[in-house]
Amino acid sequence: MTMSNELIDELIKDCKTQEDLFGDKGIVKQFVKRLSERALKGELTHHLGYEKDSAEGNNSGNSRNGFSTKTIKGEFGEAQVQIPRDRNGNFEPKFIGKNQTRFIGFDDKIIAMYARGLSTRDIQAQLQEIYGVEVSPTLISNVTAEVIEEVKAWQSRSLDATYPIVYLDCIVVKIKEDKRIINKAVYLALGVNLDGKKELLGMWISNNEGAKFWLSVLTELKNRGLQNICIACVDGLTGFPEAIETAYPNARTQLCILHMLRNSFKYVGYKDRKELAKDLKPVYCASTAEEAEVYLDEFASKWDAKYPTISKSWHTHWANLITFFDYPADIRKAIYTTNAIESLNMTLRKVIKNKRVFPDNESAFKLLYLAINNISKKWTMPIRDWGLARSRFAIEFGDCISD
Repeated sequence: MTMSNELIDELIKDCKTQEDLFGDKGIVKQFVKRLSERALKGELTHHLGYEKDSAEGNNSGNSRNGFSTKTIKGEFGEAQVQIPRDRNGNFEPKFIGKNQTRFIGFDDKIIAMYARGLSTRDIQAQLQEIYGVEVSPTLISNVTAEVIEEVKAWQSRSLDATYPIVYLDCIVVKIKEDKRIINKAVYLALGVNLDGKKELLGMWISNNEGAKFWLSVLTELKNRGLQNICIACVDGLTGFPEAIETAYPNARTQLCILHMLRNSFKYVGYKDRKELAKDLKPVYCASTAEEAEVYLDEFASKWDAKYPTISKSWHTHWANLITFFDYPADIRKAIYTTNAIESLNMTLRKVIKNKRVFPDNESAFKLLYLAINNISKKWTMPIRDWGLARSRFAIEFGDCISD
């Protein structure tokens, strides 16, 4: 609906400042109050079946019975609205419901602030400063608590049968448990669906990260409908590839090259680091797996005397490090690291940095879920030419992609 210029001119003809328009006694606040009361009176008239002071109301069995006052919060601030009543007490307005104390959209503001990691105190201050509304910590908790049911439904939803790429990783959060503050691992599974778009498949919390718990995560994904994973991108956690193979025997595992590099440099002296990195680069920048193996042997012959564990580690994990060599450049770029989920983790850490300790698992789930909802709005496709990539997956993995 649009308002005519004549009506707007009539409303603002005596307004000279912003305070006259938007202040505590400004026209906007008055307009919301009067409009609300007008709508409520109209609802009561419809409920009773006759206009006020109409003869039709005589002996009708019900009549108007004054007003009750309710404080309604909204983006305009707070307004004292008169709610009409009927004598029989069975009138229940819909414009402002029986237990409603906030206008539609106000709760969304609270949730949006909470999703960006603001503390309860910060949200209170923001609402007071921006809208001139005082809210209690209990109100904020009640509003955000309603998200939990949504989280539960999301966590148990059915999944697509096939995700060509799935990234698996953890983020650590501090949670209070048994009067102690402990570090817990939040397991995240980020999938790329058949349309080439990223989708978080679920979140799980455990006391620490381990291959055994990852196996239970993968089993749950399978029970929710995910039957085929083409490529699983993971870090170097011991036993992780075996857990993936147990749940998804046809999936190919790609260990994150960046994790391997970090582990390789962990015990290298500062003076050697630059030269060692230069000698290791040809291994993962090679054109083929065979060429990469030649470079690794050259690296070993030069550095094994001083750092024998580096080439040994690469050889140990070699089968799961060279998966990306079987694909063209655009797919290689998407799978040779877990950057897609590392980027998500980095953004989540920024959100939760103000929330130093969560009171329980549910609070952690709630904030992370809301934050991910915000983050996912800006996600881009990890592979630009998805049509060609999907064709490549279809050739290798057959019907599970083409169907």
